[in-house]
Amino acid sequence: MQSLNDIRSTFLDFFARNGHERVHSSSLVPRNDPTLMFTNSGMVQFKNLFTGVETRDYSRATTSQKCVRAGGKHNDLDNVGYTARHHTFFEMLGNFSFGDYFKDEAIVFAWDLITKEFGIDPSRLLVTVYHTDDYAAEIWKKHAGLSDDRIIRIPTNDNFWMMGETGPCGPCSEIFYDHGDHIPGGPPGSPDEDGDRFIEIWNLVFMQYERFEDGTQRDLPNQSIDTGMGLERIGALLQGKHDNYDTDLMRALIEASAHATSTDPDGPGNVHHRVIADHLRSTSFLIADGVLPSSEGRGYVLRRIMRRAMRHAHLLGAQDPVMHRLVPALVRQMGQAFPELPQTQSMIEQTLLGEETRFRNTLDRGLKLLDDELAALPDGADLPGETAFKLYDTFGFPLDLTQDALRESGRGVNTEGFDSAMAAQKAQARAAWSGSGETADAGIWFDVAERHGITEFLGYDTLDAEAQILAIVRDNALAEGAKAGDRVQLVLNQTPFYAEAGGQVGDTGTIAVGDARLRVTDTRKVAGVFIHFADVENGEIAPGSAAQLVVDADRRQRIRANHSATHLLHEALRQRLGDHVAQRGSLNAPERLRFDYSHEAALSAEEIADVERDVNAFIRQNSAVETRIMTPDEARAIGAQALFGEKYGDEVRVVSMGRGETGKGVDGQTWSIELCGGTHVTRTGEIGLMVILGDAASSSGVRRIEALTGQAAFDHLRGQDRRLAQVAAGLKTQAADVPDRMKALMDERKALSNEVAQLRRDIAMGGGSGPAVEARTIGDIAFVAQVLSGVGGKDLPGLIDAQKARLKSGAVLLIADDNGKAAVAAGVSEDLTGRLSAVDMVRAAVEELGGKGGGGRADMARGGGPDTTRAEEAIAAVETLLGGI
Repeated sequence: MQSLNDIRSTFLDFFARNGHERVHSSSLVPRNDPTLMFTNSGMVQFKNLFTGVETRDYSRATTSQKCVRAGGKHNDLDNVGYTARHHTFFEMLGNFSFGDYFKDEAIVFAWDLITKEFGIDPSRLLVTVYHTDDYAAEIWKKHAGLSDDRIIRIPTNDNFWMMGETGPCGPCSEIFYDHGDHIPGGPPGSPDEDGDRFIEIWNLVFMQYERFEDGTQRDLPNQSIDTGMGLERIGALLQGKHDNYDTDLMRALIEASAHATSTDPDGPGNVHHRVIADHLRSTSFLIADGVLPSSEGRGYVLRRIMRRAMRHAHLLGAQDPVMHRLVPALVRQMGQAFPELPQTQSMIEQTLLGEETRFRNTLDRGLKLLDDELAALPDGADLPGETAFKLYDTFGFPLDLTQDALRESGRGVNTEGFDSAMAAQKAQARAAWSGSGETADAGIWFDVAERHGITEFLGYDTLDAEAQILAIVRDNALAEGAKAGDRVQLVLNQTPFYAEAGGQVGDTGTIAVGDARLRVTDTRKVAGVFIHFADVENGEIAPGSAAQLVVDADRRQRIRANHSATHLLHEALRQRLGDHVAQRGSLNAPERLRFDYSHEAALSAEEIADVERDVNAFIRQNSAVETRIMTPDEARAIGAQALFGEKYGDEVRVVSMGRGETGKGVDGQTWSIELCGGTHVTRTGEIGLMVILGDAASSSGVRRIEALTGQAAFDHLRGQDRRLAQVAAGLKTQAADVPDRMKALMDERKALSNEVAQLRRDIAMGGGSGPAVEARTIGDIAFVAQVLSGVGGKDLPGLIDAQKARLKSGAVLLIADDNGKAAVAAGVSEDLTGRLSAVDMVRAAVEELGGKGGGGRADMARGGGPDTTRAEEAIAAVETLLGGI
């Protein structure tokens, strides 16, 4: 029996032998189709090749594309486990031609692979074609030898594929397998076509036309091929099964589930095992592709799938988390074909374990509430929507999980009541925002959020993506379009642009809409809506248009490096200064980082050097930066630091980096663990290095460090080297000897300065070049008054003391021209301070000099004024004061 792994290899090898490039599956998160929540077919990653927007170095390709259908317009979630062929995750085998071969080769390839490579009995096969596609019908007759009754013409869109309302399109040809008349059902196109007798196994799309808005269409210049064959479906056929869950791969996962829950894989819990097996694949692959459980968008769909599987494990009687224990079985089955599984196995297991642990804490309470509500209802009555919303809002039960739980008892949910309760909560949130003092135009963004939902952020693992413009705002109002020269704010359904939050600045970059180009200058967020501030540089744009978004990669990398360095810096400060250190604000910009932290004293040069050394040691360690989703309590339990003043919801994003003996983390070996929604480097080595520029006071009890990382830090150090070399050249010495040379020069300067100051005092005491100024007597007080030149205000107190010493008893007034302003000092000998105050003398003089006040002690006071020309009037005013004593 061929295994599913064998069948996959056979398919890919066949087309590789026939000139096709073997292309690895793209991510489940589509980067080039804004209309899709998840990749749901093999052609998604090649869409731009079909439209001509992109070219590659091959014109034929083959893939086994991982696909998820559990959200949006492609949602098979409710049927999974209860039918033979519905899955949330499946593999789509496909071969593609981009303007190379067309119908002839595609049909030949398909028939030869199925009948020769796979050995399927040709007599069991029939095909459909679009009713006007005579050419395809003739090829089936000629090459496959099919008679007219086994070539069924279908006149509906079931056999006509369209990428959208406009654009590439073309007829299809589907291959069906007849399981025999013992199974109910009729051929395609018949009234009984929904039966299980005739099963479609392959769809060949002939991308032949381009359709326009007026409904007309014309031949494409490069006609192409897009095919899709479900691996699970063809696998069941080749293994002689009629149920996809009986294939070897799915059976292995079912048996792993049965073993983990100690139950019979084929017993009464068979449906539960099928759900678990299917959901194990979708959740694991989504996590491997960077999707994490959350309350919005793709993360919410992932959580719905996870919790549905976990509830089925609960129904099997599992008392402990189960899903994470099944990941090794999945890796054994699919890890070779999809290496991202073993590469991210640890993260998948941790995410599943954390989510199931949290969910089990609320499952019993939620189910008890559900049972109590049902007991109060008449038999068969639907559950009130308000109760379903309470389960969702309080216990995290998605609506479809409640519906799934009620399904077994034949009940439903009043969805109108659920929607009303949801709308009421949104209105309450909007009112709370309006009353919080935020900007008046925030209501626009709530309107956008209510109409279109929140923005899906893709920027944790990509810097470019395609999105759809949902709203254009210009001059604080919704606009129907914008043109060159307009400054606008755009909302898109998804974006790689990070919106300013948590100290990290918003991204910049470009948006292309057809021939139009916009420059994004900032990104912010209101009510879950990402707002792209942009200037339209050329062309015109309108809501509904597809847009190509590209983040400025160099700028984002510098921001990420600064942000990650901030985390390492925070922990280094805590380790060096103590646990009282806590973040009080930060800025993570492309040019620099700024970190405010609680601490009273300034850091010494040695402490700065120690902190800088610690951070750079962990940068050189080049450890992986890991991200997990947890509850705030779980995060704090492993030592995570929270951002000061930040409000956290039921779940937080936890970023860990560095390995060291800190007692933090699950293993006690993690250096830095913080609650953070920002973007970070993948390994600490990407930071390069960090240089602290300085530490200064920010506010009372808060210090601020500014630092550089990466190239900016290197440039700073190189600049320091250049400046040191210039100083050394000026001093005529070697760079290493600059400190000693500078000390010698400073000592020499100090000695010369002291010598000059003494000479000035000597000159002043001598009244210039003549003898010292003699005292005169006013009343019974000896008084010396002098106007000095060449002496600064700082020299006056020393001169006052010298004059008082010479007088023994008396008063002194000195006035000097100090850089264009009058400096005044007065002194009174100790025996006279009871009768006369130097402060009064200074104030009398200062008033004449155009100044105010003056201060000091009774024996010494100082002041000043702007008018140096009135020195004699100032002396006269003091003489008048003395004469009145």
